Amino acid sequence: MKLILYIKKYIIIFPLFIIYAFVLIHYNYLNIRVCICSIVKNENKYLREFVSHYKNYGIDKIFIYDNNEINGEKIEDVLADYIKSGFIKIINIRGKTKMQFPAYNHCYKENKKKYNWLIFYDVDEFIHLTNFNSIKKYLSNKRFNKCNVVYLNQVMHTDSNQIYYYNRSLFERFPKITMNFDEKIGLTKMILKGNRNLTIGNPHILVNEYQCNSNGKLINKLIKQEFLNDNFYYDHFLFKSCEEYLNRLVKTDVVSGIVKGYTLQWFIFYFSVNEVTKEKLDYFENRTGLNMSYFRDRIIKRI
Repeated sequence: MKLILYIKKYIIIFPLFIIYAFVLIHYNYLNIRVCICSIVKNENKYLREFVSHYKNYGIDKIFIYDNNEINGEKIEDVLADYIKSGFIKIINIRGKTKMQFPAYNHCYKENKKKYNWLIFYDVDEFIHLTNFNSIKKYLSNKRFNKCNVVYLNQVMHTDSNQIYYYNRSLFERFPKITMNFDEKIGLTKMILKGNRNLTIGNPHILVNEYQCNSNGKLINKLIKQEFLNDNFYYDHFLFKSCEEYLNRLVKTDVVSGIVKGYTLQWFIFYFSVNEVTKEKLDYFENRTGLNMSYFRDRIIKRI
């Protein structure tokens, strides 16, 4: 009889425990607040895809630092609805140079007490979290309790042999990926915990004693192998098409404040990741006036 009463007692308690655990987990992630800080320059073509992606992932707010030229394109022309709803806040730094780190640090300082986590990603960078439809659910996991900095590794998308821009999503236009790229461009991007005494001096690395990889493992130093993870990463569309890459080279860089321009080194970098084709070389030569014979020799050797 005692055994039967014991079983009945715990048959009643066990479902209540499951319900309590579910409510607790649900409450925890609902009460986490997460924002994104991003600086943009001539990015109107890509902004809606970027904003929509992160809204669908449960981000609470996006702070966009508008670094366009004084008389350049206006973000309000493409994001008026999101701005009106309060999902996006625009911070005007138009016409200023060398603004990436000042913008990032301003965003962190102004918002670190309002948000549990702050994400510092560019408009061509899209977080992917397998089995998570919410960034809040991912970051509310107890594995990140001790972490001040969380790093995600990048998956680099190639130009998919596209010469010109056309109006479709980045994921549709550039499905091909590669891991064959120079590590100097940075393998990781940061998610920072709020309410900490942190200063950003590099968009890819913020060395901290409580820095973690994408699985919440505390790490002492950044080692490439520790960040290779098939489940948690960000898609990076650095190059896009040949046309868009050239447009990137002739805009003022948000970090250095200089224009990269059409120099051979930027095409060596480009073709260290992307396939060399005659069509691309013809396009680059016609647009830039540079001699692409070095790369044409590579085509001949390949044949």
